[in-house]
Amino acid sequence: MVHEARADRPSAAEPQTASRPAGQRSARLPRDERRAQLLSAAQEVFVANGYHGAAMDEIAETAHVSKPVLYQHFPSKRELYLALLESHLASLTDLMLGALNSTTDNDERVQAVMRAYFRFIANDDQAHRLVFESDLINDPDVSSRLETFNRTFADAIARVIAEDTKLPHLEAELLGRGLAGMAQVSARYWLETDGNLDLDVASDLIYRLAWRGISRFPKES
Repeated sequence: MVHEARADRPSAAEPQTASRPAGQRSARLPRDERRAQLLSAAQEVFVANGYHGAAMDEIAETAHVSKPVLYQHFPSKRELYLALLESHLASLTDLMLGALNSTTDNDERVQAVMRAYFRFIANDDQAHRLVFESDLINDPDVSSRLETFNRTFADAIARVIAEDTKLPHLEAELLGRGLAGMAQVSARYWLETDGNLDLDVASDLIYRLAWRGISRFPKES
């Protein structure tokens, strides 16, 4: 496990104006709004520099707050990164489950899931890179959160497969993992095409591939 050095954490006596002149600091915000602002600034810095190259000084500067304000919300860089990771994965989980439950037609369901995944990373590609290509990817706290997301997504797919095909749980779970992995790996590759392949064309190709495979498992009443 990577341990965050705390040498740059300010002491309790550090004045609030240490990081920047008062006129340049952002106005007082409700806690939730401030937290969202800090997460946005942290994402910008983490994406630009990676976890290890990011500094709390720069995150505070980007957010236009003093370091004591930043530390009031996030006691360390590590906790800030994990909060950002959880926020991103929660949004992605909600989107995937929403697409999966948007219809009872399985053909349309597979299409909706693939399209939603591709569109999500198109709209939030830097956060997606931060999560799935992080220099902390092997850290236990990071990998456990990624596994929770992968398991939740795959389990939801597996439940639909098991209900429709009456396959045993482990077999349905394997198929769910396969479909979830197909969405994730292909969408990450699509990011590398830098817009040379249309998003809807790409997601439709993967939907057709997935549906041609999963539709071979007959639906049983």
